[in-house]
Amino acid sequence: MTLTLISGVNKGLGFESARRLIELGHSVYIWARDAERGRQAAETLGARFVQLDVMDTDSVNAAAEILAQESRLDVLINNSGITGAHKPPEDITVDDIRQTYETNVFGIVRVTHAFLPLLRRSDAPVIVNVGSGLGSFCMVTNPETLASKVNTLSYSSSKSAASILTLQYAKGLPDILVNAVDPGRLEPVLPGKAIRRSSSGCQCRCTDGDDRQGRADRHFYETRQRHTVVSSKRQAQRTEADVYRASVLF
Repeated sequence: MTLTLISGVNKGLGFESARRLIELGHSVYIWARDAERGRQAAETLGARFVQLDVMDTDSVNAAAEILAQESRLDVLINNSGITGAHKPPEDITVDDIRQTYETNVFGIVRVTHAFLPLLRRSDAPVIVNVGSGLGSFCMVTNPETLASKVNTLSYSSSKSAASILTLQYAKGLPDILVNAVDPGRLEPVLPGKAIRRSSSGCQCRCTDGDDRQGRADRHFYETRQRHTVVSSKRQAQRTEADVYRASVLF
């Protein structure tokens, strides 16, 4: 059974991803900073809850110690994120940027660092970082995209940083498949003012299976317009293409 850990599962994309993965037979741990909401979500989902604040190194390390009771961790999904300050660029301060980066960037590093030992016990470990088209240089400079019409200095730059973190982790951790995914346009679920909307909400689907190239434990996260593969593979099957797949959306 695949053991998966997901952050930011109180609602929205994280909650739906956890629900679908549980349906597929995964054993899922969810974490949240708000213990009451986290426990409620875990009870609804049939998941296990661990309290964790991605902005607090001690909290992250304590959660890693709790999960150390497991023999391994197969999939780590860094889904926690905040929109940050909603101000014109000229009004953004270093403190505004720092607050957003503490969750969206530094949180990825804290959590990944703490859980690497457990991931390396897996035969096919996977790290998934939830990104955004608002952090894509290609999308924000394309006048035909919604992302080009939005100017959120702290959020967009944090997601660009998350993308390069993903790529560098993918290059530097050859024993782990590291990917970033863009969930597309969603109903507002992040703390603060919404910056992306869709009347349909999250259209997320996860499926398992093998393909002719030998990929194992494959999961698909889909939106109406986008199909991103998040796959785990045996180390011996990795290629240069796998290393750089993390940047496919960015």
